[in-house]
Amino acid sequence: MASIIHLSILHILIFFVFCSCFLHNTYVASVTLNLDTDKQTLIYMKSQTITQPPDALATWDPNSSPCNWTRVSCDDRGQRVVGVDLSGLLISGPVSPYIGNLSFLTTLQLQDNRFQGMIPETITNLLRLRVLNISFNSIEGAIPRNISRCIELQVVDFMQNELSGSIPEDLTLLVNLQTLNLAGNHLSGLIPPSIGNLSSLLTLRLGTNTLSGAIPGDLSRLVNLKNLDLTINNLTGIVPPSIYNMSSLEWLAVASNDLSGDIPYNVGDTLPNLLNFNFCINKFTGTIPGSLHNRTNIRFIRFAHNRLHGTVPPGLGNLPELEMYNIGYNYIVSSRGEGLNFLYPLVNSTKLDFLAIDGNGFDGVIPDFIGNLSQNLRMLYMGSNQISGSIPPSIGQLQGLALLNISFNSISGEIPSELGQLEGLQELILSENNLTSNIPNSLGNLQKLAQIDLSSNELEGSIPNSFSASKG
Repeated sequence: MASIIHLSILHILIFFVFCSCFLHNTYVASVTLNLDTDKQTLIYMKSQTITQPPDALATWDPNSSPCNWTRVSCDDRGQRVVGVDLSGLLISGPVSPYIGNLSFLTTLQLQDNRFQGMIPETITNLLRLRVLNISFNSIEGAIPRNISRCIELQVVDFMQNELSGSIPEDLTLLVNLQTLNLAGNHLSGLIPPSIGNLSSLLTLRLGTNTLSGAIPGDLSRLVNLKNLDLTINNLTGIVPPSIYNMSSLEWLAVASNDLSGDIPYNVGDTLPNLLNFNFCINKFTGTIPGSLHNRTNIRFIRFAHNRLHGTVPPGLGNLPELEMYNIGYNYIVSSRGEGLNFLYPLVNSTKLDFLAIDGNGFDGVIPDFIGNLSQNLRMLYMGSNQISGSIPPSIGQLQGLALLNISFNSISGEIPSELGQLEGLQELILSENNLTSNIPNSLGNLQKLAQIDLSSNELEGSIPNSFSASKG
């Protein structure tokens, strides 16, 4: 046992000398990279970190080949390490600069850990690298400027870290790139128009940063792009018209910026593959583009918190895959005499999970067919409108509801006892209406209820004992 420990220490000491030489000059002629140097690199990387559970890398034995180690893969001849997957081990510590020694590496997956510090510059020595995933860590600093040396890269995923600085132009030289995910960092500056040169790109995610300026029209040159996420930045101006002609797009999200202008009415025709359309929290004007209601496969339509006006266009019955329809907080009104009947076609959307029409100018009564909406409906926002009449008992049929908000309307009558059938209800907001009579005892059945607001009504009597007991 003593000889084995001595041998391991000797290996590491030799490797320290090797690494010192390597870091001072990447191209030292006397250094020969082989399977043994790969092994020593990985052993040293392990010594700098803590894993959870602690024995997650127990097979990394200096006296065995790394080709037999868990989460390590070698080439077909077993001569070099080509893949390292340390994802999800809750690893704490830095990304070792010695990673650059693994010169045959094609896949490096470090996501879902607690890595800290900066991305080492030596990572750009991995000229064969195709997949680089460091997402969901605490990496800080700038993206290495000479990352274009890794010309084989197909996936760069740095999502959800603490990266800062601008998006380096070098990234736009990676002509084989299919996925570029920089979302959830602190990147600033402009979106480089040269990203439009990445003709193989399928996914571009830059959301949740502090990027500013205009959306480059050059992005429309990404003729294969399926996913474009620019949400939660400081982007200004209009969405370039050419973006609306990117027929390959399935996901188009620009929410939470400072964008303006009308949305083309035919956007659903020019983006025939669209599944997710998210334009929330901007300053868009005009009307809801009715062509989106012709996209039978679309799942998410989101326009909340803009300046849209007019009425809801026809076609809601064409959306069997729809999961979210959010048009809250605009200036949209009911068609004359129609009230809320425009919602009736949504009974065909059996996957509907989220429906928000709040903060508009809708009038009329809540129709009885409300109970025929999707049993999957969890969130129903109808507050801050001009809705009158009573709450129909049929609303108790929406067994999937977790939130019901009908506040700030002119609802009258009693609170229907059928609300007590909504066993999964967590939030019930009926404030600022004209509700009368007593609070029904059936609300005491709502064991999951965490928030209830019945204020500013004309209710009378006392809080039911059953309700008080259920809330402790």
